[in-house]
Amino acid sequence: MSIGVTLAAARNAAGMTVAQLSGRTRIRETVIYAIERDDFSLCGGDFYARGHVRNIAKTVGLDPDAVVHQFDEEHGGVPLPVRAAAVFQAESQIKLRERRSPNWSTAMAIALAIVAVFGVTRVMSRPGENLATGAELKNPPAPKPSATLRASTHPNAARPASDLVTLRVKANKPSWVEVSDDKGKAMFRGTMRAGDSSTWKTRKHMKVTIGNAGGVDLEVNGKHLGVPGKPGELVRKSFGPEEPGSR
Repeated sequence: MSIGVTLAAARNAAGMTVAQLSGRTRIRETVIYAIERDDFSLCGGDFYARGHVRNIAKTVGLDPDAVVHQFDEEHGGVPLPVRAAAVFQAESQIKLRERRSPNWSTAMAIALAIVAVFGVTRVMSRPGENLATGAELKNPPAPKPSATLRASTHPNAARPASDLVTLRVKANKPSWVEVSDDKGKAMFRGTMRAGDSSTWKTRKHMKVTIGNAGGVDLEVNGKHLGVPGKPGELVRKSFGPEEPGSR
């Protein structure tokens, strides 16, 4: 009985399908079908075929050594061991190039040629240009003062104007007042009683809302503006640092 027939009969006796045998042995089903037909071409060589045969025989309950021995008898015996020396023996000897001493004569000739070229270049250069260059390096011209520096050190140089806004409110009659800065943040919000006087300062911009415009007196950036409106009138004013007038 051939190996393929023996393995197939043992599988059937064990009640296993080819798919179940493939799952246990990790051998593809197509390879198992081929082995059971005594076709070992899908195994990849006798070495792998022996391994598959041993694995299948052990899984289906046969003596793996006996089945592998039968495989060796049918396929030319046990493969001869290969000596490691034969595997790693070089086919050809590697020739190392001999190390030669440096050619000092050639190196000296190249150095002399470089020196000669450098000397000819120096001789052919213009003496006038070299002297002028040396004079410029020894006595470099003093830098001229820039217009920006002269302007900044001039005693009459203009100074930046202040961006401060100053508002003074004096209440002659009870009035509701709200004062806010350029970002809209309230600096004061409330009722000023008759005789009250307050001053606020902020940068860039100031807004004021007056509930009784005829009951207060305004002064912006040191300039008196007087009453901003009529009694009981709601007035909104905006002031900047450039001028004391309202907007």
